[in-house]
Amino acid sequence: MRIIVDAMGGDKAPQEIVKGAVRARKELGVEITLVGKIEEIRACLEGEDAADFELVDAREIVTMEDDPSTATRRKKDSSMAVALRLLSEGRGDAVVSAGSTGALLTGATLTVKRIRGIRRAALAPVLPAGEHGVMLIDCGANVECTAEYLLQFAYMGSYYARKIMGCENPRVGLLNVGTEDTKGGELQHQVFALLREAHEQGRINFVGNVEGTGVFDGAADVIVTDGFTGNVLLKTAEGVIKYMMGALKGVFYKNTKNKLAAAALKSDLGAMKKSLDVNEVGGTALIGISRPVIKAHGSSNAASFFAAIRQAKAFVEAGVVEDIKANIEHMRIRSDSEANT
Repeated sequence: MRIIVDAMGGDKAPQEIVKGAVRARKELGVEITLVGKIEEIRACLEGEDAADFELVDAREIVTMEDDPSTATRRKKDSSMAVALRLLSEGRGDAVVSAGSTGALLTGATLTVKRIRGIRRAALAPVLPAGEHGVMLIDCGANVECTAEYLLQFAYMGSYYARKIMGCENPRVGLLNVGTEDTKGGELQHQVFALLREAHEQGRINFVGNVEGTGVFDGAADVIVTDGFTGNVLLKTAEGVIKYMMGALKGVFYKNTKNKLAAAALKSDLGAMKKSLDVNEVGGTALIGISRPVIKAHGSSNAASFFAAIRQAKAFVEAGVVEDIKANIEHMRIRSDSEANT
């Protein structure tokens, strides 16, 4: 298996990106293609045999200041654009990038293309909750959604949760303002009916509406929502976790007695902090693209980028894309004219 790495994307590129890729090659047994300014990549490979890696030169870099909708088209020689082009040409099995989320999503859609029949690709992070985590789909790729988009998100998220997250029969919930069947606006009503029908057909394990408080309480394994609401939920969760960890640290450093308690609980506190760290997951899958693409965190260090490559490897091995292709007919809303033919 070959993983294509955008070596110049992210706040700590290329040093931390290359270090993570080196570790992945050694520990995961994957072949690595590093895309970017070759002289800078070689400098980061000091002490390693550069011949163990495929190096592909790309002289431009997509920055956070670039317009995400046009970045990879305007900067055709950027590390991100070249990496996606290599994937579309079959010169690798997956792409991992810590660069601009919007640019990666747009570039993947235009270059690698969506799976035929999928209306929109979705950003689907796995939040640190429960035994397996909980997938949030979508979290920002599609601010305005139709009922069909969310129906497809539910199917795609369910396949990913079963194959990669280890959920034998993933519970799919629709994010809403209440758990009652009648809650929400017109979009939520339409999606609820579609998901309930899919559940009755035995295609999805739909558990109904889920409130925000239920996301981290184990109410579902896959939370389906539009990208606007999902992004607000994701950023709020990250902010609350950061605040709580800071507040907890303040309590333990308040006085000598608390410091002694902190020392006694050091390993447990470390484990808790690690379990709440979104970087431990590695990155966010772009689900609905015809080949696996993983968006690593922009601030990725070597450890978190290694985790993102590990996630990409699992994505390829699981065959999630193939599952989606095989079930695409169940994921479409047929028009009245199609239904009557």
